Amino acid sequence: MWGLLLALATFAPAVGLGLEAPGASVLGLAPPATTEARGSARGSTPAPQSSPVQPPAGKDNGTSEQHVRIRIVKKKKVIMKKRKKLTHPRPMVTARPPVTATPAGAVDLPKEQEPGCPPLGLESLQVSDSQLEASSSQSFGLGPHRGRLNIQSGLEDGDLYDGAWCAEQQDAEPWFQVDARHPTRFSGIITQGRNSIWRYDWVTSYKVQFSNDSRTWWGSRNSSSGMDAVFPANSDPETPVLNLLPEPQVARFIRLLPQTWLQGGASCLRAEILACPVSDPNDLFPKAPALGSSDPLDFQHHNYKAMRKLMKQVNEKCPNITRIYSIGKSHQGLKLYVMEMSDQPGEHELGEPEVRYVAGMHGNEALGRELLLLLMQFLCREFLRGDPRVTRLLTETRVHLLPSMNPDGYETAFRRGSELVGWAEGRWNHQGIDLNHNFADLNTPLWEAEDDGLVPDTVPNHHLPLPTYYTLPNATVAPETRAVIEWMQRIPFVLSANLHGGELVVSYPFDMTRTPWAARELTPTPDDSVFRWLSTVYAGTNRAMQEPDRRPCHSQDFSLHGNIINGADWHTVPGSMNDFSYLHTNCFEITVELSCDKFPHENELPQEWENNKEALLTYLEQVRMGITGVVRDKDTELGIADAVIAVEGINHDVTTAWGGDYWRLLTPGDYVVTASAEGYHPATRNCRVPFEEGPVPCNFHLTKTPKQRLRELLAAGAKVPPDLRRRLERLRGQKN
Repeated sequence: MWGLLLALATFAPAVGLGLEAPGASVLGLAPPATTEARGSARGSTPAPQSSPVQPPAGKDNGTSEQHVRIRIVKKKKVIMKKRKKLTHPRPMVTARPPVTATPAGAVDLPKEQEPGCPPLGLESLQVSDSQLEASSSQSFGLGPHRGRLNIQSGLEDGDLYDGAWCAEQQDAEPWFQVDARHPTRFSGIITQGRNSIWRYDWVTSYKVQFSNDSRTWWGSRNSSSGMDAVFPANSDPETPVLNLLPEPQVARFIRLLPQTWLQGGASCLRAEILACPVSDPNDLFPKAPALGSSDPLDFQHHNYKAMRKLMKQVNEKCPNITRIYSIGKSHQGLKLYVMEMSDQPGEHELGEPEVRYVAGMHGNEALGRELLLLLMQFLCREFLRGDPRVTRLLTETRVHLLPSMNPDGYETAFRRGSELVGWAEGRWNHQGIDLNHNFADLNTPLWEAEDDGLVPDTVPNHHLPLPTYYTLPNATVAPETRAVIEWMQRIPFVLSANLHGGELVVSYPFDMTRTPWAARELTPTPDDSVFRWLSTVYAGTNRAMQEPDRRPCHSQDFSLHGNIINGADWHTVPGSMNDFSYLHTNCFEITVELSCDKFPHENELPQEWENNKEALLTYLEQVRMGITGVVRDKDTELGIADAVIAVEGINHDVTTAWGGDYWRLLTPGDYVVTASAEGYHPATRNCRVPFEEGPVPCNFHLTKTPKQRLRELLAAGAKVPPDLRRRLERLRGQKN
């Protein structure tokens, strides 16, 4: 399905020409960016963009001539040519009646385009649908409520979840309006075009007006000419374009009035407004709800250098419970740092489970990175304060926090900034690899073996080996992916969550559809009840997901199903980390989509921390759910490594760590559990998992088989004991 959509997008009409008038900013004339395919942060990839074409030139009406530059984009090559241009050019498309953007009307832009005010909150949904109005709309799915920066459309154009606000074709004077509800200092506007794989629609210039009562309006004017400012807008559908106002304006309402738009397209836009709150001494307006956190933490975005510095500070403040280590390097040589937090950092304690959080797999999904940096600060601080919950967590669990799996991609996104990075820039690693599609596909060989009746007698249902093709020197495997795989193999993780952004939902394995080429299909694991429980725990304790009146982020309302979904039933992702973790290791892993905004502004981080703090802690505590124990040799009392723990009725086993300890996540119920190991007789026992907090001890002592005992004695050069000799003779007699 996705391949078909991308192929269709390749043959869609394309354009890519912008005019640069004297004195106008080139911000709105950036080279065209690729058009995004539909989907969330999990698996969406940009659709190819076809070659741009040049619109017809304006007619000569005898007016004076000026030299301007025309930017022509051909096959990813930008060419700047000088050409004579009329003072009053024919616009690419004009509103009705025609409006022309003359040099005198072009906006006087500040020399440096640095946003001084935070976003009002169109992208993050702090601005509600009722605060957005427009002069007209082509359909409900293209209504003003869809005019939000980076909003993503559904698979079908014309549905209730289209990719922008679009005015009616016959609307002669279109406008898009935002009610801030309070006196606000407006300082800038960010716009995009329509998000669609079927159409190209974007506004190329607009004016701005303000009002305190939505009836009397005044415009943003150039300080030099006194005329209404005309702002250059977009030259492709996805690249965000920032325009700062010549002078900030204090008002309640702001209105964007498109002046020109793409030839053959419609007046469509997505927007974010930069705005600072102002005081209301007369208390004429209701106060906005206070957002923030009482925790004294470092609420800001951290680039690589700042992240490393912060982790070092946490380590120095809590040296007895923290350890920083690296699991490898990115393609550009940045280390993948992990913060370990435990009462005995640096060692695996017998019977103590290992848990991990991974963030930043997609470099432009920045919230997970900051949440893990906040979590390590919080755990350190609360441990020092003697908080019993945190003390128990770090005493009974070994926690590993990887805040940035893709530091190269994050640095790219960080340089653009939270409002201007767009939906895709920085997503991939420096090689252009989507790390969440880069793990080995173990689903296909397992399912083929199941279809042939080979599981579990010939092919195991767990710890599937890496395919041969994946281990070849020329295999397309990112260094970041290899580092994480080796990390998984080195530490016996039990539980994990992979933090993403761009939606508000928790997804669980399998991420890949079992039916080949199916775009989406319910594909549960044998541990579906456990994964649904884990997902519900996070979603049920996340404040934003539990907000009853929240609107969907983009094109699906996940709240209808408890804010959880089977990954493959959302959209298929071959080679995901969740599926690989489940099939190659003991670890149960889910994906948490943390927010509608992939890269929220710094002023939103305190509230995002409060939204997720309880969920992050509660999820870590789920490692106590189920059974745990040690598989020992009956004679020596030594732990047996790699013993297999099988639960009757669940076609997925786990294995013991090198000390013989194991953890098996299970929902409450009665289970028949069997422990087996090479050279030992298997042992079976009944284990009950109650609704009370666990884990429930379920230990095993295995007896060596006669063959194994004989093998060990002969290897040691000892004599065979009489009882073993008689037993071997009886076995030979039965065989004969």
